[in-house]
Amino acid sequence: MTYTTVSKCGNDHSTWLKELDFYNEELSLLEKRLLEIADKNNGKEVMAEVEHFQNQFIVQRNNMDVLQHNINEHNNKVAEDAKAHAGKMEVSKEHDHKELKTQIEMFEKVFNELRHEYNRFLSKWL
Repeated sequence: MTYTTVSKCGNDHSTWLKELDFYNEELSLLEKRLLEIADKNNGKEVMAEVEHFQNQFIVQRNNMDVLQHNINEHNNKVAEDAKAHAGKMEVSKEHDHKELKTQIEMFEKVFNELRHEYNRFLSKWL
C-alpha cells in the first residue's frame, strides 16, 4: 500500500467546518429577514416566494448537516489511519478527501447562488 502525509487533510477539515459554521450563522440571519418580509407582506405572490426560500433554506441546512457529518467521519478515518501508520494515511483516503473538497465547493456555489437570488427578492419586497 502507498501512504501520504495527513497534515493537509487536518487543516482542510478545520477550515471546512469553520466555513459551514459561518454559512449556518448566515442562514439564520437570512431566515430572520425572511420572517420580517412575511410579517409585512402577506400577498399571494410574496408568500409563494417566502415558501420557496423557506424550502431552500431547509435543503441547505440539511446539506450542511450532511457535509459536516462526512467531514467528521473522514477526519476520524484519517486520524485512525495516521495512528496506525506513523502519521501517514493510505493514498485511497486522499481520493475521498478530494471528493469532499468538491462537495464543499459545490455547496458554496449553490449557497452563493441562493444568496444572490434571495437578495434580489429582498430588494423587490423591502
